[in-house]
Amino acid sequence: MQSTKFLTDELNELKEKSLYRKLRILQSAQLPVSKIDGKEVINLSSNNYLGLATHPRLKKAAIAATEKFGVGAGAVRPIIGTMEIHDQLEKELAKFKHTEASLVFVAGIAANRGTIQALTPDAEDAIISDELNHASIIDGVRLTKAKRLVYKHKNMQELKEALIKAKGSRRIMVITDGVFSMDGDVAPLPEIVDLAHQYGAFVMVDDAHGSGVMGPHGEGTTFHFGLQDKIEVQMATMSKAVGVLGGYVAGTTALREFLIHKARPFLFSTAHPPGVAAACLESIKILQEEPEHHQRLWANTKYFKEELTRLGLNTAGSVTPITPVIVGDAATAMKFSDLLFEEGVFAQGIGFPTVPEGKARLRTIVTANHTREQLEKAVQAFSKVASKLGLLALK
Repeated sequence: MQSTKFLTDELNELKEKSLYRKLRILQSAQLPVSKIDGKEVINLSSNNYLGLATHPRLKKAAIAATEKFGVGAGAVRPIIGTMEIHDQLEKELAKFKHTEASLVFVAGIAANRGTIQALTPDAEDAIISDELNHASIIDGVRLTKAKRLVYKHKNMQELKEALIKAKGSRRIMVITDGVFSMDGDVAPLPEIVDLAHQYGAFVMVDDAHGSGVMGPHGEGTTFHFGLQDKIEVQMATMSKAVGVLGGYVAGTTALREFLIHKARPFLFSTAHPPGVAAACLESIKILQEEPEHHQRLWANTKYFKEELTRLGLNTAGSVTPITPVIVGDAATAMKFSDLLFEEGVFAQGIGFPTVPEGKARLRTIVTANHTREQLEKAVQAFSKVASKLGLLALK
């Protein structure tokens, strides 16, 4: 149809820029070696950090809850969709995060959008955001009428200047990722909190990639810095290290009650199926009872980073299990990914607009369940392909 010709035009433009990708089809469980598009490959693109997506205790909990409560919650949370299992999960999440309370949303993107819009809805409010914050934060900010100020990545002088500009606003919120999802670096939370409180602002941290990863038992980036009592709004997901699905916000009881009445994604989304909630609950217990998953994750992370650095690849100074391999050009990144797949390794190429132009990369994530042999094979594949593409001299 002529009226929708723009669809084909824009898809062709993506193809010309080497940014068009077909969806890969996972034909197995989310495992260190997964079957993708009919091929067994070492999977370095999964957010299943601790391997809990296939943990026997989670599967057992999900099946038991489904047998007892059925496959669906049947309503939105504020009407009759809040089941006993949801209440139990939120209480356990609050304990895990060392906060008074928590509130679960259907997904992390819903938690960010709903919370940001609810807390800073008016033109008299101000939101100050790191330039590399996740897309769901950017979306949440766009849903408000608040004044928007963006500071350069982790630049505390620019944050200070933004706080001065925002002075006099009704509410001022500083928002940042805890662990940045594309670069694998960590926000300077102590400095952010000190500056924000100095200028009368409150802080929201999106810890989607920090929860389950950072802290002694995966309590998150806020706990890693000992700031769990000083950061007003903690957002996290249960879709990554927790191994299941969902987002949540942890903080005071007043914050929870406020969001119950004001956060639109909470008000208008059907609750999680009971099996999902039960699996999430069991996963939070495992995080605290089985520290060996967390320990293996960091041991694997250390090895893999050291090996990629030894090859001379640019990992952008990442300090978390997210390890980008920066190549710059989008076409090269996609070619790198395709050649790795031929070698039995899956690492997705990522380009603009997910990352800035000129900073295309492969984003890798090791998990607790990768074996040393698998990681050695992956390193060998990176070495072979990077050499073929002339990337080993890049720093």
